[in-house]
Amino acid sequence: MARKSVRGMEQTLVIAMVGILGIGAQWLAWRTGWPAIVLMLAAGFLAGPVLGLFDPEHAFGTMLEPMIAIGVALILFEGGLSLDFRELRHAGDGLWRLVFFGVPLGWVFGAFAAHSIGGLEWPVAILFAGILVVTGPTVVMPLLRQSSVKPRPAAILKWEAIVNDPIGALCAVIAYEYFRKVAEAPGSGLFEVVPPLIFAAIIAGLIGYIAAAAIAWAFPRGAVPEYLKVPVLLTAVIVVFVLSNTIEHEAGLVAVTVMGIALANMNVSSLRSIHPFKQNIAVLLISGLFIILSASLEFEELSYLNWNFALFLLALLFLVRPATILLSLLGSSVPWNERLFLAWIAPRGIVLVAISGFFALRLADIGYDGRALIGLSFAVVVATIVAHGFTINLVARLLNLKGSNRPGMLVVGSTTWTTALAKLLHDMKTPVMVVDSSWQRLALARQKGLPFYHGEILNEATEHNLDLTPYSVLVAATENEAYNALVCNEFAYEIGRDKVFQLGEAGDDDDRHTLPIGLRGRALFESGFGVEDVSERQASGWVFRKTKLSEEFDFEKAQQRLPEAANMLLLVREDGTIRFFTHAARPEPRAGDTIISFSPPQERSPEEVAARRAGKRQKSQEAGQGA
Repeated sequence: MARKSVRGMEQTLVIAMVGILGIGAQWLAWRTGWPAIVLMLAAGFLAGPVLGLFDPEHAFGTMLEPMIAIGVALILFEGGLSLDFRELRHAGDGLWRLVFFGVPLGWVFGAFAAHSIGGLEWPVAILFAGILVVTGPTVVMPLLRQSSVKPRPAAILKWEAIVNDPIGALCAVIAYEYFRKVAEAPGSGLFEVVPPLIFAAIIAGLIGYIAAAAIAWAFPRGAVPEYLKVPVLLTAVIVVFVLSNTIEHEAGLVAVTVMGIALANMNVSSLRSIHPFKQNIAVLLISGLFIILSASLEFEELSYLNWNFALFLLALLFLVRPATILLSLLGSSVPWNERLFLAWIAPRGIVLVAISGFFALRLADIGYDGRALIGLSFAVVVATIVAHGFTINLVARLLNLKGSNRPGMLVVGSTTWTTALAKLLHDMKTPVMVVDSSWQRLALARQKGLPFYHGEILNEATEHNLDLTPYSVLVAATENEAYNALVCNEFAYEIGRDKVFQLGEAGDDDDRHTLPIGLRGRALFESGFGVEDVSERQASGWVFRKTKLSEEFDFEKAQQRLPEAANMLLLVREDGTIRFFTHAARPEPRAGDTIISFSPPQERSPEEVAARRAGKRQKSQEAGQGA
């Protein structure tokens, strides 16, 4: 009994340390801008083989492998949920070429490189090359979030990562089953192995689709209560994964991917409410799995790495991937700068390590030495993540595929007030987008030449028609306060609760503001101006003013130059970061910042008026003389 208690304490301690290291690495990546996966791998490697703080295999024993397998399945399902067929218009014919031509070409090129350069025997090289066709959503998605790449190459990378993950697993299964058959019955051919595996994959895909259809039917009809929808969905994913794996090993990855993609395209409105939860689950799983896998690595497995493997990594980066992409996309509509970008960006992640570890042990059962695959798979992950993670922004910039680095503002509601604000920011080179469902209300924004989107911001189609990546803050300023609060509440999960704003301040002292603070966005202005307040003031001549601060002209001097009734709205830092003056937070202005204020008409003294008139008279006389 005491032994079980000690083991239980060890397991809980390991779980706590995995959580601290994983989420800590994610937070550090957010603060520094470094690739999160690199930091997680480094944290796990230091905690495991270097410092020996914990050993996941010793702590969890035989439960470790199924834990990792289910984690990978949930990650692939979550990735599938993010794939809407409407995004394929961005990917064009590039995606299908990377699936139908890229996979076999990458498999062949990778096998030759692994054998001739890496020194692996042919069966091991062929199996490992099959796994290498994956790129992996666990690393591609964070890289795309941290960089600003144009929609089409980003869409191709995302779809390729998720679609090719289960295909790579099946390639490895096909290779393993073929060599196992040959070992048991020499002379066996591919036709005895491939058709049953393809049939198993089709059956697994059907199981995933049927499960998705059942959920799409049950959820909107109230067959499952709201509080059980997430547990039912997660349980269904695990059941589908396990059931499909009983048909054929790794077929479960196909099933859960199909299940996610099918659900994403069945227009199940009730799934919108669980999007924040699934994103949180994905972050936790990715963090935990990377820490566990890197902490499980042993120095003995690294001893297999040699100069041949180093040359193989270089070939993988500079020969195999570029040749695969460029040949696959020959004659396609994808521009050459995007082809070169796709030829370079191909980071590998959890699926590669997990599947390599699985087959490394089983290859020994049929007479081949696959122990080198464990260390080599980690080497591939580290090399590709470091090489691509630290260069994606540079390569995108060189190939003219970089979006704006400056944080932007999404303005919901086209009014004279929001249009004036958007115009000022637009002139300051800050990305801005005015969104409204009324074409008539957008007329002023169109006249001013502002970027606009005609549509309902809360419509699910907007997520696929409007790229929200460039916008770091949202301002909801329609004439309906409740609608503004609804918009802020909807986008708080995606943009951040502290980065969604609306006019007006909740409080009991004003009958106009009846919504609780928890249901609203942050209030614009420290004074809590509402829609009517800004409209009345704008009608009486109030305008937006921008004031650039410097070492000599600080914030206090800027305030003195403005009318006493002026209200500070926001400041824009030199790097484009936007900070608002609200009732809850007040940024610290510094030299280089530009202050945006909402101010009454500037009152001038009689002397200033006379000087202004004299200046105009002089300019008029000079113009007359010039004529």
